[in-house]
Amino acid sequence: MFASPPALSDGRPALVGMVHLEALPGAPGWQGDLQRVLAAADRDAHRLVEGGCDALLVENMGDLPWLRGSVPPWTVAAMALAVERVVALGKPTGLQVLAAANREALGIAVATGARFVRVEGFAWAHVADEGWIDACAGELLRDRRALGADVAVWADVQKKHSAHAVTADLSLADLAHGTAFAGADVLIATGTSTGRPTSPADVDAMKAAGLPVAVGSGVTPESIPALRAADALIVGSWLKEDGDWRRPVDTARVRALRVALDAL
Repeated sequence: MFASPPALSDGRPALVGMVHLEALPGAPGWQGDLQRVLAAADRDAHRLVEGGCDALLVENMGDLPWLRGSVPPWTVAAMALAVERVVALGKPTGLQVLAAANREALGIAVATGARFVRVEGFAWAHVADEGWIDACAGELLRDRRALGADVAVWADVQKKHSAHAVTADLSLADLAHGTAFAGADVLIATGTSTGRPTSPADVDAMKAAGLPVAVGSGVTPESIPALRAADALIVGSWLKEDGDWRRPVDTARVRALRVALDAL
């Protein structure tokens, strides 16, 4: 059977730590040193594992402003090198290629042994800051089938940093059911932007679709008890020095979040 979701545990949610890559070749912020980018990814991934993360998620966050729907070959190549290093640590690893470059993400996963991809625009269309994002479920799952890839799809529902007026006549539960119907393996609930809290009510509404639900933004030690119904907590900004996603991972913060999670 394809794509059994990794890193989801019974009882308390799994802790998924974000590895935010620095700007890759071709991006406006590219500094011309790929070894520096890879070394920073190594550092952050090791600190996340040391602090107690159950799984890791690699993202080309530093490439902003992001392209829409696809990225050039040099981005794919550089990101594959980074993901390969993170996978080698032995934790279930996923990746996201911003923005909505989901086919490229699947290819990187197949090449590196990553276990899941985070997909925006899987089902239903929306407007992101990059522009119109169309649904990709039909194409992506056909690609997965053709490649014989055991790679799970973690799909954002009503994704952050986006406007959803085009689907305003549908409830979050409706959107979650539609995303499940389209073939997602895990649903992701978020706040309105990076670091903004995710509503526990949104998690409950999405759980009704019958799939595991991951929280994708705004997790802190204080918010964890209210999010205990989630199957996974994806955490990026709060685990960084001073809570700034641009800075390195702070192992003490990772441990603090692990302690709060273990206390459930």
